[in-house]
Amino acid sequence: MQRILFVLVCLILSSCNLFESREQRTQELVNEELRQMDWNSVDSYPLFLDCDETASKENQKKCFEQKLTGHFEATLSEFEFTVDADENAIVDVIFVINAEGKISVVDIRKDASIMKQMPELDGIIVQSLKNIPQIAPALKRGVPVSTKFKLPVQLNTK
Repeated sequence: MQRILFVLVCLILSSCNLFESREQRTQELVNEELRQMDWNSVDSYPLFLDCDETASKENQKKCFEQKLTGHFEATLSEFEFTVDADENAIVDVIFVINAEGKISVVDIRKDASIMKQMPELDGIIVQSLKNIPQIAPALKRGVPVSTKFKLPVQLNTK
């Protein structure tokens, strides 16, 4: 009877170690996979509804960029932006498309002279991005993720 009890106790203890080692091996595999993952790229770019989601990653990127710049150009063409400057004036719009496809402006980088000449520019840019058509978020391994973009906007100079 004691032998059977001893064998049962050994089996129970060894089975706990077996589960623990499987769990530990699984965690090690997951950690290794996470270390090897390229966190600076996505598997699928954010897409407007009229872009082809089955297209190659490069074609998705082109469609996204064309639709985004097209929307921006159409919106900003309603206003006349002319800056007194020796060189072309460029404004960098930095924004994030979150995992739900919502856009938020992170920063608008511009020269101090541009800010002085066109104080309303920030509001127009933010409003333009708020009115953008619906976007499906970028995907990483099939999971929607947030992505950050920088869009340079060139202003006309006198």
